[in-house]
Formats: sequence, C-alpha cells, structure tokens
Amino acid sequence: MTQKWEKHEGNEGTLTFTVPSEDFEKGLDEAFKKVSKDVSLPGFRKGKIPRKMFESRFGVESLYQDALDFVLPDAYRKAIDAEDINPIDQPEIDIEEIERGKDVVLTAKIQIEPEVKLGEYKGLKVDELDTEVTDEDVENEINAMLESHSDMVIKEDGEIENGDLVKFDFDGYVDGEAFDGGKAEDYELEIGSGNFIPGFEEGMLGLKVDDEKDVLVTFPEDYHAEHLAGKEATFKVKVHSIKAKEVPELDEELLKELDKDVSSVEELRESVLKDLQAEKETARDNKLREDLIMLASDNSEVDIPEVMVKNETDRMVQEFSQNLAQQGLNFEMYQQFSGQDEKALREQMKDDARKRVKTNLTLKQIAIDENFEVTDEELNAEAEKMATQFNMSVEDIKRTLGDLSMLKDDLRLQKVVSLLVDSREQ
Repeated sequence: MTQKWEKHEGNEGTLTFTVPSEDFEKGLDEAFKKVSKDVSLPGFRKGKIPRKMFESRFGVESLYQDALDFVLPDAYRKAIDAEDINPIDQPEIDIEEIERGKDVVLTAKIQIEPEVKLGEYKGLKVDELDTEVTDEDVENEINAMLESHSDMVIKEDGEIENGDLVKFDFDGYVDGEAFDGGKAEDYELEIGSGNFIPGFEEGMLGLKVDDEKDVLVTFPEDYHAEHLAGKEATFKVKVHSIKAKEVPELDEELLKELDKDVSSVEELRESVLKDLQAEKETARDNKLREDLIMLASDNSEVDIPEVMVKNETDRMVQEFSQNLAQQGLNFEMYQQFSGQDEKALREQMKDDARKRVKTNLTLKQIAIDENFEVTDEELNAEAEKMATQFNMSVEDIKRTLGDLSMLKDDLRLQKVVSLLVDSREQ
C-alpha cells in the first residue's frame, strides 16, 4: 500500500492512496458472497450460482462497488495514519484507477484541523474567587437544609406568595389569537422560580384558589420563538390549588437526619462550615482553570471551519438531550413548555460550540509545542485510578475504553492545564 498527501491552501488537501490488488481481490470475494445471495438464474437456486458464471453473465465490474465498500475503510484509515492526518469531516473519495489484478488507486479530498497561532499562555493573570465562608453563609446553608425537609401544605384560603407551589390552567393569546405552546391544564409552578415569562409569576401573586385572572405580559425581544418576541400576550389563568412550604424546627431528631455524625447544633455548624469551605475552594480551583484556559484561547488565532462548529453543536445537542432524559423529559416535552425548536436551540448553542472548538484546538497546540507526552506508566496509573473509582478491574476499564487514545489525550490536556495554572502570575 502506498499513499501521498498534498496539502492545499487553507484546511484542505488531497490524499492519494492505493488498495493492494490482493486486498481488492479479497473484497471481490466478499462482494460476491453478498450479491450472489439475491441472484437467481434458470437451473440454479438463489445464492447457488457459480462465481465464473456470475462474472460471465454480469461482469466482474458489477462487484467493484461492493468490493470497495469492504476494503476502503481499512485502507483509508491506514493511509491517514501513515501520513499523520487528522480529518475533521467525511472525505470526498474518487476512484482514479480500478482494474482486477492491479492496485486500486483512490484520491480523497480531506478537510483537516486548522493551524493554530498561539498567543501568550504562560504567566497569565486572572482574578481568583474569595474562599472565605461567613457566618451568614453557614446560616443560609442550614436554612436551605431545613427547607429541603419542608412539607407542602395546602393553603385553603391563603393568597399566592413567592415560594408557593400552584396548580392552575392557563390559555395564552397574542393579538387575540391562541398560539402553540400557550395552553396547559393542571400545570404546577413554583412562584418566584423564574421559569415563566417575566411578569407572569408576579401577576399570580395575591390570587386564591378558584380565582381567575387575565395576566398581561410582554415576551422579551430576544425570545427564542421569533413570532412571539416582543409581543404583548394575555394569559387567562384559573387557580386550582396552592401549597406552601412548611419549614420544620431544628430539633434533635431532624439534626440526625441532616447529619448523622453530629450531636449538637454547634457541631452541625462546624460541619457545614467545613463543607462550604471545601466547596468554595473547589469552585475557586475550577474557575481558575476555566479562566486561564479561556484567556489562552482568546489569545490564540485560528480560522475555525464551519464543519467543526456543526460537529460540536451536534455533540452539545446530544448532551442536552441526555440531560433532559435524566430529568425524565424528552426534547418534544422541552419544546412544548419552552417554545424552542431544535433549530433555535442549535442557533443558541452555536457561539458556545465555536468557543469549545477554539479552546480544544488551542490546548492541543500547546501540548504539541510543549512536547507533552503520556507515558505507559501514567496511562496505567490513570486506568487504576478509574478502576477504583468505578469499582471495576483495570482490564475491564481498558476493554471499555478500547485503545486508550482518548484517555491519553485527556491526560495530555491535563498537563497543559497544570502548566497554565503553575505558570500563572500570582
């Protein structure tokens, strides 16, 4: 097998490569097995036609495309590995020469990762989060813990207040016409959560069970559904039930529920203080890394192909769908209550996808410039760490991950991030 890479202007190039004649012959064998199953001739049962008779009747050329389908993926992978090419999209492959008994010659037009011109990435200066935990922080956390153990109690005669859980019907109109997604029955909403259009939840305050009201709102100018953006709307609302949170007192029994390792309120405060301190330090470290990575990325220059933005957007949409599924939702349900279709969601994600791509390319280029490599010892140590974390054997971890190339890339990028942190201006 031979191959030749010719780089063109921009992020494109042409890869010329061959499929050895013996490999192509194996592909012809596989192609005949596949095609002959559906071929019938007088005197022969379907799938039993002799190879020579098939080729005499239909020509060996009729097998070429199926043969290529068998051999091309492996030949293409070997060719790009040999030339150390990193394609970012499916190639456009053309057949230059194809004849039985000879090497098949193919060309592939390939888009590759763009070149990155790095800016400053060492000695960067970023602001760090304050990790001080105040008495007020501790009190707020304990109050939140108590609130999480609240019971929702029905308010028979009381009015709707912030924090109440309200079940109601609503029917929305714009310019006197109903609109898609603007109607629901027995909908539950925590008032003050900010989940509805600005002004809607405020318009519910003060209502009682069985009250009806026209709540007037204006959709934001940047609302995701363009046909509603900036429009005034009327929602006809009828309240069915109101539930209020009843926060329990912090007694000895509840104290044990909140933290089984404490025996007094003071010990609970100390435990909460310790946990909050650890959370703030983790938040500080995470933000420090994120800010340094973003600054290094901002300092770099790269012409990002749109196909990379599209591919990253695809991944983000998939992640979004998985997060919805974890909440017991699907995209259709999300679309119904948000009024945002997939096209709008993709457009919303596009800028973040572009930033992700630029960041990943920047970190990768830093790793190359710094000659960061991952040793087998480091790779095995990380596999052992993961095995402990997931309660699996090292062998199972390696089987799950496959060739460990992704793990190796992650470890290499961790070295880049450590460099950014260790070299920062303090």
